[in-house]
Amino acid sequence: MPKNQFRMLRSALTGVEAVEAETPRSFARHTHVQFGIGLVSSGAQKSLSGRGVVEAEAGDIITVNPNEVHDGAPIGERRSWRILYFDPEIITGLSQEIGAGRSEIPHPVIRDAAIATRFETLFRAATTGAADGLLREELLLQLVADVMREGDGSEERPPVPSSIRAARDLIDDDPLAAVSLADLSRESGLSRFQLLRGFAKATGLTPHAYLVQARIHLARRLIAEGMPLAEAAFASGFADQSHMTRVFVRKYGLSPRLYAGAFL
Repeated sequence: MPKNQFRMLRSALTGVEAVEAETPRSFARHTHVQFGIGLVSSGAQKSLSGRGVVEAEAGDIITVNPNEVHDGAPIGERRSWRILYFDPEIITGLSQEIGAGRSEIPHPVIRDAAIATRFETLFRAATTGAADGLLREELLLQLVADVMREGDGSEERPPVPSSIRAARDLIDDDPLAAVSLADLSRESGLSRFQLLRGFAKATGLTPHAYLVQARIHLARRLIAEGMPLAEAAFASGFADQSHMTRVFVRKYGLSPRLYAGAFL
């Protein structure tokens, strides 16, 4: 793969996106609506996670939970990785099936050669069609069991306070609305300063950053459903397609057009 490139690969697994990347890029704080399980192929990186700042190097499994704020920067010149993003119901359903007793992947970095090999096999099966459906099912179930049983279940993120949850829900319910700190303050029952400080502490993002993230999540969904890019930008609350593209690339490393190509 050429240097400094992201590729969206076609996935044979329903509800799963496959990405391959090699880049020196540093990423701003952002979230995904999916679970992510990946593997660092070369180099190393440092990133924020729900468990604090962590480092991962070649051969390490990296994970992210839905709506978990994270970023990423290379240690050295660049790093490469492959990652699968799973619709939440896939992982939660499999977690219940295996009796994991938790709703989140407990560790952002896992150093285990056997799990890394399992991921490599699943990624190859998902993106090359090199395995039949039964084998892909087995590999997926085994991988989820591997990453969920790492830890004792006591490390899940603390719940968001109800006051902050009320403000967050106001944004989530209508990401297109022009909302102010005063609106969020009234909804939460906190002063504007208390709301600003508490929101950032609980979610990892300021209210404005959270609003932009909610809009880019909406844009991703609309693009994946086949909506033209200019229409998706307008429908998700961005000033124009260029604005949406800048945010998309800053957060995810690939353009909306490249993302859309994976669903053609």
